[in-house]
Amino acid sequence: MSRTAWAVICAILAVIIAWIVVDVVFSLLWFIGKLAIVAVVAVVVFFALRSLIGRRAER
Repeated sequence: MSRTAWAVICAILAVIIAWIVVDVVFSLLWFIGKLAIVAVVAVVVFFALRSLIGRRAER
């Protein structure tokens, strides 16, 4: 095959590999973001429950 054909094939492979890498990176970032949101909500719920239980225990 000529050099031009190899260049085209390499360019197509580069785009496909880049697409997969970007997809994986964004999936990981979304997962990490979701974990952070869940952690914040869990802390808020924990302190809300602790304050409610603490008030009931004082009665």
